[in-house]
Formats: sequence, structure tokens, C-alpha cells
Amino acid sequence: MNPIFQFGTSRFLQAHVDLFVSEAQEHGDALGGITIVQTSESAESARRIAAFNRQDGFPVRIRGWQNGAAIDVEQRVTSVTEALQTGRDWSLIRERVAGEITVILSNTGDSGFQLSTDDNAALLQSNIAPVSFPAKLLVLLHGRFQRNAAPITLFPCELVTRNGDVLRELVVGIAREWQMSADFLAYLQQSCIWVNSLVDRIVSAPIDPIGAVAEPYALWAIEGQPGMVLPCRHPQIIVTDNLDRYVRLKLFLLNLGHTYLAEQWLTCNRPADETVLQAMSDAALLAQLNAVWEEEVLPIFIALDEESLTRDYLAQVKERFCNPFLAHRLSDIAQHHLEKKQRRFTPVLALAAELGLAIPQRRLRLALGEDQ
Repeated sequence: MNPIFQFGTSRFLQAHVDLFVSEAQEHGDALGGITIVQTSESAESARRIAAFNRQDGFPVRIRGWQNGAAIDVEQRVTSVTEALQTGRDWSLIRERVAGEITVILSNTGDSGFQLSTDDNAALLQSNIAPVSFPAKLLVLLHGRFQRNAAPITLFPCELVTRNGDVLRELVVGIAREWQMSADFLAYLQQSCIWVNSLVDRIVSAPIDPIGAVAEPYALWAIEGQPGMVLPCRHPQIIVTDNLDRYVRLKLFLLNLGHTYLAEQWLTCNRPADETVLQAMSDAALLAQLNAVWEEEVLPIFIALDEESLTRDYLAQVKERFCNPFLAHRLSDIAQHHLEKKQRRFTPVLALAAELGLAIPQRRLRLALGEDQ
């Protein structure tokens, strides 16, 4: 049985965690194989599940610039050896999680942590899967608790600040709402290890039916915890006691930059199929983006005494945005745009105010619809 369970089949996970584990397996540095669990139901989902179950792996093509040289290679990811679907395989999934799996990974998308009013305590005794991911996880962990299984480490990879803490509180909140036992609540809070982490890699396109195209740059920054079990050891995994630094860099520079370009794409009648590279080739738009970074974001990092680190990271971001090999469409980035603006722009304004910086930040405020 695979020791790693992964909720979500996104092309991002395929080109990030799944690839990391596959590469680590070649050197004996991985915990083991991965079982993927898909939560959506459609003909397309069924086709993807069948492809994952073929046992011959899937391609990830790495394209871009690295250390001044062009990279264009295709790798075969073989870490995923099984794929299940919650609607069809829920009883089997419950049995597997109640057993001796060691790690749960997830990336359930921008709305993955949303709860559902259709979920209720009766599902603890049902062969029907809950609707929301946090409720699914609660039911699965309760089954594990009843079997007295070993502690488990959970790595949510959703782009939510302190994602491990957030997911833990959601699951514990549902458990309280369902009036579950004090012993089980203690198990969730003390025996389960909920890890905060940050993932960073641009994955620009899928390969049909499974696989992805991604840039060479990749980072998985993980906040260290006692007892934590990593799915693998890998050069692009950093275990740190200062995760906030990595979160700020990515959120305030890369993610904010993407969302600012998407804002201009949505509001300025730009070409429907415009990519990040094409947007960066527009001198006027590039000047706007540079002004946001230099005038509205960098003063924050200067105030935090992190200017040198930040300018190095920003130089990498600009190189990544200008990657000629990736067709990273602004229409994809613009999905869930209102939520992304709140997550990526509002904290910049809040931290500037907290630090007492007298900077107008007018472009970010305009994008958020605030009065000038």
C-alpha cells in the first residue's frame, strides 16, 4: 500500500510534489508511492483516473531559463501508482486512510477549503462521501482514530496563508459542530501533525490526458514541526522556522504580479489569449507592473530589512514571467479573480499600514475598488 495519499489531481501537483517524489525515489529518498484521490465526477474525471492507473507514469516537461541556459527536457513521473475517486471508491478510501498511510497531501483549488451545508454527522456512518474536502478529511481521520492508527502528517498545499493551521481549525470546527468526543478532538489537535507550507512553481499547461508543462524554478518551503514526516527529501524542499519570509516574497511579488496583470487583462480589453510573456512585452503595462513592485511593495521589504533578499527574488520573478517557453495565459490566472485580489493585494496594504509607511499604493487600491 502506498504511504502517501494525495487529494487533488491538479497539473500543479503533478509537476511539483509528484515530480519531487518521483525524482527522490530514484535515489532512495522517498517515503514511497502516491495514491491520488479525485473528488470531482465527470467523464473527463473518469478518463484522468484511468490514465493515472495505467502504471506507466506521466510526462512533465520542464521548459525555461536556468542559470543563463535554456532548459527543455521531459521527465517521466512514476511516483503515482494508484488513482481513486471519492464517489466510486469512498469505502476503499476510508479503509486505506484508517490503515498505515503516513502522509496526506492536498491541493484542492481556490475553493477547496469551503464548507458545505449538506455535510452532517450522519456521514460518519455512511458509504457516501461528504461534499467538502474538510468534512471528507474529518470522516477519514475519525476512522483512523477508531483504529488507533499511528500519527499522520498532513501537508495541505493550497495557496492559503498558514494552510495547515487553517485546515486543522476547519476540521476541528466541524468535529465540534457534529458533537464528537473530547478524545477525538484531542487526537485531531495533538496527534495529527498539520504542516504549514508554501509551494512555488509556475505550471502553465496540461498535457492530455495527464501531465504538465512547468518552469525549472520550484520551491516547497515547509515549516518544521516535531514528529513531522516528509514525503521525500529533495533539493527544492526547504524546511524552515521562518516560513512567513517565503510566504511574503511569493504572495507580494509573484502572486501579486500575476493578479495585477490579470486585473489589467480583465479591465482594459486586452487580447483574449494573452500570455504573461506577451503582457511583459508591452512596455506600458510592464512600466505599470514595475511601478507597483517598486513603489507599492518594495518599501515594505525595505522596512523589514529584507531588501537584498527581496530584490534577488524579484529578479527571478521577472525572469520567470519572461520565460519564452511557457504559454501562461492570463485567462487562467484570472480565474477566481476577486478572491485572489483580496488574498494578494489586501495584505500588502495592511502590512504597509502596520509598519506606518506613508505610501499611497494607489494602483493596488484602485484594483480593489477603494476610494482614492
